[in-house]
Amino acid sequence: MADALSVIPASVLRNLSDKLYEKRKNAALEFEGIVKQLASSGDHEKISLVINLLTTEFVYSPHANHRKGGLIGLAAATVGLTSEAAQHLEQIVQPVLNSFSDQDSRVRYYACEALYNIAKIVRGDFIIFFNQIFDALCKLSADSDGNVQSAAHLLDRLVKDIVTESDQFSIEEFIPLLRERMNVLNPYVRQFLVGWITVLDSVPDIDMLGFLPDFLDGLFNMLSDSSHEIRQQADSALSEFLQEIKNSPSVDYSRMAEILVQRAASPDEFTRLTAITWINEFVKLGRDQLVPYYADILGAILPCISDKEEKIRVVARETNEELRAIKADPAETFDVGAILSITRRQLDSEWEATRIEALHWISTLLNRHRAEVLCFLNDIFDTLLKALSDSSDEVVLLVLDIHACIAQDPLNFHQLVVFLVHNFRVDHSLLERRGALIIRRLCVLLDAERVYRELSTILEGEADLDFACIMVQVLLCT
Repeated sequence: MADALSVIPASVLRNLSDKLYEKRKNAALEFEGIVKQLASSGDHEKISLVINLLTTEFVYSPHANHRKGGLIGLAAATVGLTSEAAQHLEQIVQPVLNSFSDQDSRVRYYACEALYNIAKIVRGDFIIFFNQIFDALCKLSADSDGNVQSAAHLLDRLVKDIVTESDQFSIEEFIPLLRERMNVLNPYVRQFLVGWITVLDSVPDIDMLGFLPDFLDGLFNMLSDSSHEIRQQADSALSEFLQEIKNSPSVDYSRMAEILVQRAASPDEFTRLTAITWINEFVKLGRDQLVPYYADILGAILPCISDKEEKIRVVARETNEELRAIKADPAETFDVGAILSITRRQLDSEWEATRIEALHWISTLLNRHRAEVLCFLNDIFDTLLKALSDSSDEVVLLVLDIHACIAQDPLNFHQLVVFLVHNFRVDHSLLERRGALIIRRLCVLLDAERVYRELSTILEGEADLDFACIMVQVLLCT
């Protein structure tokens, strides 16, 4: 401390903490000259002591004017060091970064100004502090003081310029911090984050697309922001990334597919449309790569087929057809059971269009992978029988087509007729409303004589004679 004091006049130290800005500024200029002289003589030990004095006695002082003066002094010292500032950077930058959380807004403002002047001098050497600076700017972008926000924006622009021209920036080290911050809801922070994502994506040597799964969900979150500007910025960024995906020879679809499936069920209409549009492109581009996520994707598509928004319905139907066109092999990663589970669940949908498409999928699977589907027959049979009571005639006819396909095997045929008679017995309204339609359709699909013989055999042993009588009457009228 004594060595530092020996090279700095007492008047300079006094003026550096003065309440008047002009006096602090003039003192800082004298500091710059002193440090410049020390640098020219190579006395870096004394420079280090001077910087330490500025930090301990000024930047960390309990008095706001001292803290302001200390920040101006550190920036001035950096200017005095010029090209030799790099070796003292850790000592200079850390106190400034700490000042970003100062309770006094004017101190925070001076911290922004100081770091701006330091960054202008050291440029690329600044990159080693990037994550800390980014984190600080992220918070300052939502500062309660407008002047601090403005100063932070200026600093932010400079840091962006430095990063885009630097070959030392590490995207790998930055992504975990970005991923963590993407969950912040503050609109100013969201704008700040989208701005950085856009800038970094524009740098040819930075592979933002490769890390897209890390912050994709955060961008989708912003599509439902209350601010129109943020929604637009997020949409623009997503559109750019989707275009890059289309042009890229290698894309990790898997992690992103999981995010898109969740977002397709968003209560926000614009988010659903964007998600289903991405899924549509993924199915076209990724095809076989998406087979492990086939069931999840289908689970996202089927509800959207009945969406209240026509644009979503159109894209969902197109995606559904694209997905069905993929000929996947159960011997590899195609899970027939998972698909059947999804379709079974969608048969309970309140929307007819979704129920119809779910049945089309079961029919498609039966045609392509009959043996595998029959292995899961016990899981879906009750649901298919229940669907015979559906309010839609089209649904009922499709269910009967599926039952007829399953009943091509003698054992399954017998099981179908037994279950059908049982359902008629416990639900007389089903027999009255749909009995004739169901039996007539099965006769067309499975051979009338075969159906009647099987029904007659079962009814011969029927204990409930009233029910048997009604059944006979239905058969006679069919």
